[in-house]
Amino acid sequence: MAEIEEQRGKDAGYRVLARKYRPKDFSDLMVGQEAMVRTLTNAFETGRIAQAYMLTGVRGVGKTTTARILARGLNYKTDTIDRPTIELKELGEHCQAIMEGRHVDVIEMDAASHTGIDDIREIIDQVRYRPSTARYKVYIIDEVHMLSNQAFNGLLKTLEEPPEHVKFIFATTEIRKVPITVLSRCQRFDLRRIPAADLVRLFSTIAAKEGVEIEDEAVQMIARAAEGSARDGLSLLDQAISHGSGHVEAAAVRAMLGLADRARIVDLFGHIVTGDVAAALAEFQSQYEAGANPVVVLNDLADFTHLVTRLKYVPEGAEDVSLSEIERSEGMAFAERVAVSALSRIWQMLLKGIPETENAARPLGAAEMVLIRLAHAANLPSPEDAARRLLALEEGGATAGPAPSAPPAGRPQAGGSGSTNAVSSRQTGEAPRQSATVTMLHPQRAEALKPELPPEPETVVSEPEPQPEPQRTSAIKSLQDITELCSKNRAIKMRAEIRNFVRLVRLEPGRLEVNLLPGTSATFLNDLGSKLREWTGESWFVSLSKEKGQPTLLEAEEAEREQRFRDAREDPDIAAILKFFPGAEIRDVRVRAETETADTAEGDAPDAAVNEDGDVLPEDDLDE
Repeated sequence: MAEIEEQRGKDAGYRVLARKYRPKDFSDLMVGQEAMVRTLTNAFETGRIAQAYMLTGVRGVGKTTTARILARGLNYKTDTIDRPTIELKELGEHCQAIMEGRHVDVIEMDAASHTGIDDIREIIDQVRYRPSTARYKVYIIDEVHMLSNQAFNGLLKTLEEPPEHVKFIFATTEIRKVPITVLSRCQRFDLRRIPAADLVRLFSTIAAKEGVEIEDEAVQMIARAAEGSARDGLSLLDQAISHGSGHVEAAAVRAMLGLADRARIVDLFGHIVTGDVAAALAEFQSQYEAGANPVVVLNDLADFTHLVTRLKYVPEGAEDVSLSEIERSEGMAFAERVAVSALSRIWQMLLKGIPETENAARPLGAAEMVLIRLAHAANLPSPEDAARRLLALEEGGATAGPAPSAPPAGRPQAGGSGSTNAVSSRQTGEAPRQSATVTMLHPQRAEALKPELPPEPETVVSEPEPQPEPQRTSAIKSLQDITELCSKNRAIKMRAEIRNFVRLVRLEPGRLEVNLLPGTSATFLNDLGSKLREWTGESWFVSLSKEKGQPTLLEAEEAEREQRFRDAREDPDIAAILKFFPGAEIRDVRVRAETETADTAEGDAPDAAVNEDGDVLPEDDLDE
């Protein structure tokens, strides 16, 4: 080994780390390939040396390097040792030439550029001659799966009964493409991916030898990005050293790889599992502006989801040195709190959303839609919980008659599966969790809350007829009617502009005066007039007015929502619930339809308060 280091020093040109620190003997190969080294050790000691070896594995795990080390061990010869061995403690007569690929008796061939029967015929003609100086004539054929069928067939006989002085070593990344007739004549070794923990130790050692200061988090990121390939990881380390001028920082590596901060990925995961859409989108936008790739963010999110799920069943996995401290601590915390059903749902949605984002024309928008779906799904009950609650409601209705008002079956429940209702926690002595209260108001109370403009109903736009019948101007009496006409004719952009930026000043048959807020297109009024004429079959005059006009539809809906919240906070029942659950807040207020209250109208039953699991709180709890 000393002579090898001396030779390295003589090399005037710079060599990349992947070449400079290529393994030279079997002791270096012990990093991740212990099973293969142990097998070869026993075979060489007992003299059970095969005539052909097949090395397979992903790129960068050391197939070609292993082939050269194996050729060196087969031809090892010093002043004291003259036999095949894996104990390559010092440089032998043929070692340097073999490792540099220039030994006359060790022939390396790239099957990707020599695929035909003529190349194999040349090998067959040469195997009859004994080696010039070495003990064995060794043929190393890289990417052997690229050989043609004729070439494989021509090699079969020689491969099965080669001369005793000939050895074959094959390497391939596509073992399934190698004919079984060839595989059956070889001793096969599967070089596995190098664990991230081993890569962390290897890269740290090499950085120390190079005199480079590197942060632990930077080494962990490079090891994860290498995906089990030592060569890929060393190439990234080489790039990081050049990028940082000899001092490698985690922030520089993160920017180089286009990664998001692992701590921020954990924060994003926390917003998703709590159903906080706004916070999740804000965090994602911040990461995007910092240079993170949307696809990489989703992949990192999937990796952390897998980590949390794995730690739920294998807690000792938190000791992996490739994990950062925040991944280790927060991963264990999430594993204790988040249900498996929720983690599985996030995983499945990410698997579907990642390829959508990769193939989207706007990856940023596609990734945001994936995050919105994830956060929304966090508030939905699992199928098991939904079925259990529905069964409980049915059984309660069958045994106790009309039950107090309960939430609709499809209503999102905060917390998802695995949540605990406030009543049961109080009975067990546990502190009640902060809950989001959803109130249901009587129609009599909601009657006084009608705004100047009615809210837009949430309707599903049906498929338009090929030739819709014109709508007469007499049927258009509000901006709401115009937006419904836009929905019917799939004018989505115009409908959004009307809702957000148009204030109605005057509406008469065939005449529309509006005040526009900033945000509409320059041709909006002309386009609106043309569309109205097209849809109604009558002439329309659309003009711009300087009067302020009525609030926009969006402003009217926000005003109605705020009024409902104020009314809910003034309701005595709701005030009692908020007082009973310190820190609770009102997330939504919904008005029950008159048909839903028909059964309870006779008794003038009070509003029922529900907790985040959809369980109805008994009146006794409110009195307390």
